[in-house]
Amino acid sequence: MHVAIVGCGYVGLELGRQLLEAGHEPIGVRRSATGLEAIEAAGFEAARADVTEPESLETVPDVDAVVFAASSGGRGAEKAREVYVEGLEATVEAFGTRENPPERLVYTSSTGVHGDHDGDWVDEGTPVEPATEKTEVLAEAERVALEAPEEFGFDGTVARYAGLYGPERYRLDRYLEGPVTEGYLNMVHRDDAAGSVAYLLSEGLARGGVVQVVDDEPVSKWSFADWLAAECDVDQPEKRTKAERLADGDLSEATRRRILTSKRCSNEKLRELGYAFRYPTYREGYREAIESYRERGQ
Repeated sequence: MHVAIVGCGYVGLELGRQLLEAGHEPIGVRRSATGLEAIEAAGFEAARADVTEPESLETVPDVDAVVFAASSGGRGAEKAREVYVEGLEATVEAFGTRENPPERLVYTSSTGVHGDHDGDWVDEGTPVEPATEKTEVLAEAERVALEAPEEFGFDGTVARYAGLYGPERYRLDRYLEGPVTEGYLNMVHRDDAAGSVAYLLSEGLARGGVVQVVDDEPVSKWSFADWLAAECDVDQPEKRTKAERLADGDLSEATRRRILTSKRCSNEKLRELGYAFRYPTYREGYREAIESYRERGQ
């Protein structure tokens, strides 16, 4: 199977490596020379293109599947719309109008589209209620991913990621030093974020649907921080309630909304589809980072 990974960054590189190991032929798509070098260093084919410049996608060869994992670089809602909605639409059209269009698209979204549920559980059947302008854009992009491919005769799938962590993104200091604001963490290790998409593609699953990609155990930030401190043999960090954090007075409206957003995301559907996690919870996922921290004697 030939797979184009459009926006082949943190998760995309690992996805390419896993697809390659499974005997598939990934093609990583990036717009920068540095990005292309990273793809080549990972051992698979690279193509230079930018989803905000649709004609550049002509450099990408025909494929059986497209994974749209492009990033807006953490910028605001306007840039997010340019990449996630307009760029996704352009990508679907660019591949869909070819003589040999792909059979499916996978768009990597975010559990942020759920908004606030006061700590309750959410799954793929829970109506999305985005709380910020950016997550409103992500919700619109999900609609594009499911509907636009149908116009060209192929299927769309939404892989809705929880908070990503893994090599170079453990952020131990954030929780060990504190202060830590109350709320829930919904997480997935990079290797499982990539592995779940590789699994869905390889098995031909979840066509035309949404799958939440999150590990087995959402955890309160306070509990996670205390567990991490104990494992690293340091003092427990300072804690803050939401009210205390909101009283700071220096918060943007988007930040305030994020603080007030609380939910626990279920992975029951992904489990039922047969995916086996490499890191079922944060306990396994953070083990390497904890051991490294302790070896440094910090």
